[in-house]
Amino acid sequence: MKFDFSGKTVLVTGAAHGFGRAIARAFAANRAHVFACDVNAAGLAETAKLANGKIETLTLDVGNREAVHKAIGGVGPIDVVVNNAGGVCGQIGRPIEEISEGDWQKIFDVNVSGAFYVTQAAVPSMKARKWGRIINISSGAGLGISLTGIQAYASAKAGQIGLTRQLAHELGPFGITVNNVAPGFVRSNPTTERQWEAMGEEGQARLIQNIAMKRLGSPDDIANAVMFFASEQAGWVTGQILSVDGGK
Repeated sequence: MKFDFSGKTVLVTGAAHGFGRAIARAFAANRAHVFACDVNAAGLAETAKLANGKIETLTLDVGNREAVHKAIGGVGPIDVVVNNAGGVCGQIGRPIEEISEGDWQKIFDVNVSGAFYVTQAAVPSMKARKWGRIINISSGAGLGISLTGIQAYASAKAGQIGLTRQLAHELGPFGITVNNVAPGFVRSNPTTERQWEAMGEEGQARLIQNIAMKRLGSPDDIANAVMFFASEQAGWVTGQILSVDGGK
């Protein structure tokens, strides 16, 4: 299946590394006009460099509603939104008694509120043109449990999946599809590298043994799923959660 996003404007959040970088580069390679967003300006610059300058960058905290609406207003009409920004925000698994209000809220701000704010800002122009694609990047943790044991992360990703289904029904009449990619464990950024090392050889072997394909995936595997959801070929696919995890 070949994709061509000529004439389409795409906004990808969390694009300074990992999945977001792979997604932004894939859209650029398929002729889209890409805006890559992240709080990490240096990482964004590297993403743009790897795409031979075919990507524009925006330093943006998606958890800041005012900043999000201002930035997207400056971009103009957007055809495709990929809400990839998220993660564990540097946290590790701890007993529930030790979780502060700030720890809990920080993860929700970037994983759920950020997806809501970006979508909220982008939707009016999609409605006006009766066409749009919104793809949220959640996690297998939102469908089951978090390997890290981080309560807020599993809860936030489950919430993002619920947001996907709800918005699919709200926005479908306007020609806008809303779908979700739920990746399995992929070594894609400094956080997942630390998690991989913490597993030790025995834990790593056990994780791979529990995958049907008996191997880890790559950021490009996630990007490929996003390309499909964003394409014309997926015009009658909405409210879906696609697990890209090698089989469980």
